[in-house]
Amino acid sequence: MVQDLFSGGADMISLRHKAACLVGAAMLVSAASAFAASPTLTVAGFGGNLQADLRKTIWQPAADAAGVELREETHDGLAAVRVQVQSGSPTWDVVHIGADECAVGGKEGLFEALDYNVIDTNGFDKLGFGENWIATNTYSVVLAWRTDVYKDKKPQGWKDLWDVKNFPGRRALSTYPAEMLEIALMADGVDKDKLYPLDTKRAFASLEKIKNDVSVWWSSGAQSAQLIKDREVDMMAIWGSRVANVIKDGAPVEFTYQDAILGYGCLAILKGSQHVAEAQKFIAGVVSPEVQARIPEMMPYYGPTNSRAFEVKTFTPDVLARSNMSPENVK
Repeated sequence: MVQDLFSGGADMISLRHKAACLVGAAMLVSAASAFAASPTLTVAGFGGNLQADLRKTIWQPAADAAGVELREETHDGLAAVRVQVQSGSPTWDVVHIGADECAVGGKEGLFEALDYNVIDTNGFDKLGFGENWIATNTYSVVLAWRTDVYKDKKPQGWKDLWDVKNFPGRRALSTYPAEMLEIALMADGVDKDKLYPLDTKRAFASLEKIKNDVSVWWSSGAQSAQLIKDREVDMMAIWGSRVANVIKDGAPVEFTYQDAILGYGCLAILKGSQHVAEAQKFIAGVVSPEVQARIPEMMPYYGPTNSRAFEVKTFTPDVLARSNMSPENVK
């Protein structure tokens, strides 16, 4: 009887062990299925600190909400996007580029149409999205100057950049035509609301007036920051995000948002992507006011493209003063 008892107990333990193994195996299968059900979305951007900040601030929260894994690549402009699409099997799903390139790429048929039943544009300027792209962050081109050079009289706008008599010193402008043509026209007296269509003849004539006083035509953000930080120039047109780091490093530099150029970074889905539905959800999350509200604090001197970001969260006066899209500065 004792032997039978132990024998029956052993059989019971064996059954329980098998049941536990089966439950464990089922859990592993379930977990594996759940993992397999999360597609990987590949987003290509400009790389560097900008891409790292975008991922941390708006891409990752949106990916989590959409239930997708995020994979990153870098690109060097619209030409790389063309290669991806023309291959017929792009390895990228979503690209982050400038709004001008988004518009061109859209006209060339490089992007899928966005589903505005999924993506909410409430809070967006009508120029902040198109049929197949939507702006995700803003940037600015601002007037910056050395405070140890212009001690008593600060420049107030682009006209002062052109005024070499009252504001002598070395200047720097960029090699980006659209931005510089707009600035040249405003310096020549054209109101910012009447810039377009651009009077290119007048713009080049304006640039001709200051050409001899432009010490450097910069072509990268890193170069522009170094120029004013090392006092190679005294006054310049520069991206707001770049001058912010110069000021943070302790250089005697200030800038103004007066008549600054406001530009967009945008997202678009590559034609032929295998994850279009997931990409739509991802982009919807990126431009939602709750995610956009992370930008003013986490990416100073950039800004949200959804104005409702300033409604869903309260910001300190210091944060509002730095953001190019705060209600006061966006004017």
